[in-house]
Amino acid sequence: MNLLRNLGRILMAAALVVGASGCTQVDAGNLGVVTKWGEIQDIALQEGIHFRTPVKTQIINISTRVHKMEASATASSKDLQVVSTKIALNYRLDAARIVEIFRNIGTRVVVENTIIDPALQESLKKATAQYTAEELITKRQEVKETLGDSITLTLAKSDILVTELSITDFQFDAQYQQAVEAKQVAEQRALTARNDLQRIKVEAEQAEAKARGQANAMLARAEAEAKAQELLRKTISAEIVYLRAVEKWDGKQPTIVGEGGAILDLGQIKKAAGR
Repeated sequence: MNLLRNLGRILMAAALVVGASGCTQVDAGNLGVVTKWGEIQDIALQEGIHFRTPVKTQIINISTRVHKMEASATASSKDLQVVSTKIALNYRLDAARIVEIFRNIGTRVVVENTIIDPALQESLKKATAQYTAEELITKRQEVKETLGDSITLTLAKSDILVTELSITDFQFDAQYQQAVEAKQVAEQRALTARNDLQRIKVEAEQAEAKARGQANAMLARAEAEAKAQELLRKTISAEIVYLRAVEKWDGKQPTIVGEGGAILDLGQIKKAAGR
């Protein structure tokens, strides 16, 4: 009796072990590539729990999420300057082609080592050679687009989709870096000198305009005074002079007289006033 009970327990335990080993989970963000006796099946499994035949069937999780990969390469620019470039690539495997990717290449790690990294190295060198060292800095966005187009086209052949590419750094050899810094300093000084020259020129023009304005004003005043004097000379007469004297006379006789008599000729003044 005990033997039968023990045998039943052993069979139940075996069934549980077999049942447990026949369940496999495809994790979130993954697809499950199925192999039967090592042969890859054409349809991948979606996320969730799946039953399989132990030993015969294997289910391999392949990530379809966006992954980040960094790479660096040293190459020569168009003007033969040594440039070290670092980039960051965001990519994902084409979910619709996940079985073919696994069949032709392997897991995601294998894809990175055998396809993505060599493609990045080659594209970096190719893009760097199209620009001078200075252009790599001043045309950074254009360089990024050139590099991105090259990498995207290359990886698409292996069903790898590029979602984003960033150039994180450009490094030049120390001698060239010093030359660039010296050039920037020289350009800044030249700009300062041009600005100073322009300022001096403007100030000189302002001073000249001010002096010209003052001279014109003085000339205008002199001409006006000359015209006034000329007009006065043409219109003045002895009678007007006496009339102006009468207008200003206070009616008192002068207390000082000269050799010829009174300073004011009262007769002439009365005569002028009578008119």
